[in-house]
Amino acid sequence: MRGIPGYRDTPTRPWHPDDPVDVAEAENFLRLYHAEHPEAGPVERRLREVRAEIAATGTYVHTGAELTFGAKVAWRNASRCIGRLYWHSLLVLDRRNATTAEQIFGDLVTHLRVAGRRPGQIRPVISVFRPAQPGRPHARVWNEQLIRYAGYRQPAGGVIGDPRNAEFTAAMEQLGWRGKGESFDVLPVAIETPDEGVRLFDLPEDAVLEVALDHPEYRWFSDLGLRWHAVPAISNMRLSVGGVQYPLAPFNGWYMGTEIGARNLADPARYDLLPILAEELGLDTSRDATLWRDRALVELNRAVLWSFERTGVKITDHHTEARRFVAHLEREQRAGRRTPADWTWIVPPMSGATTPVFHRYYHEADERPNFYLDPVARDLGRLGRANEPPRRCPVRAPAHRTVVLRPPVPADLDLLLGAPVRT
Repeated sequence: MRGIPGYRDTPTRPWHPDDPVDVAEAENFLRLYHAEHPEAGPVERRLREVRAEIAATGTYVHTGAELTFGAKVAWRNASRCIGRLYWHSLLVLDRRNATTAEQIFGDLVTHLRVAGRRPGQIRPVISVFRPAQPGRPHARVWNEQLIRYAGYRQPAGGVIGDPRNAEFTAAMEQLGWRGKGESFDVLPVAIETPDEGVRLFDLPEDAVLEVALDHPEYRWFSDLGLRWHAVPAISNMRLSVGGVQYPLAPFNGWYMGTEIGARNLADPARYDLLPILAEELGLDTSRDATLWRDRALVELNRAVLWSFERTGVKITDHHTEARRFVAHLEREQRAGRRTPADWTWIVPPMSGATTPVFHRYYHEADERPNFYLDPVARDLGRLGRANEPPRRCPVRAPAHRTVVLRPPVPADLDLLLGAPVRT
């Protein structure tokens, strides 16, 4: 079923950077926006404006309200996310005025500070930068997430740090970056712009909220020296809103404990901690039937949840979040909307059958607006290199045009968040 359009990560209409905006997709989005925002008035006038702009330039410019709505609905439609009950709460930061790598990096740092400024209430945030123009290069961040840990391959074999990021780490070193060589070194942010190429930036310490991991019962656990960051900010997925593509639109929610304890720290291809914990716990690892992996996995996840809660940093457990997702399904049904969902991602990676999301079938579809991981972005995030798609003939576009956008940082942002934003 992997090749069926709209199934999981197979979009109905693949995007090519040289393609103009699909007029039908633009119209569908605008009708949706006006239907859910009656105060915006009749849609016909806006449709005429957008059709004319696409005919002249190959694309069109979203208003601030359209962009905010589109980003929120993209989260509402994200079939792999279990935390969509909160889609209304997404803070959308309009960064379409940023052009240089320095400006983009400054906005990314502000994003992380805003998201994590109240650790007990990690805020869902998306920063939307300039959209792609048909036939022209665009800015992007290479990293999969704004915060990732390096992986250093050792001459004798093995990796210090996160093996998932070993290729990307080597690519950053070839570009001149040098880490400490430790298990939890934060990787630089690689920002590529059409005029500057790729530049590397180290995140300031106050932008990286981290939690040291301990256990409520086992004193030896702290000696393992484990920690994890608190703001999972996806940075290499394309936001698609009404046919307009935003290749640089990093977004975050907050962690579900199993993302850290059952995947990042436990997967054999990641930190692979289960054998180490099993040894410390004195478990019989001689055969699978002793369920030593399961017992070690539970204790690792207990440690993650307990450490975040003790430190006052927001996190959720998979049972609670599964119940909230069912509440989201019911709320969307009352609103007359079907909820796209990918079972393989919605069901938690541990104790899945004990959660209410397990014994269900879901609507598998490519609903837009949405987020997409393109092949080039995927390879850049994993390998630090990629092959660009073959170019097509660029569409006709005017040499210059003036577009007035709203300010990238609202002057009263501190009123929304309760404290001044540090930039």
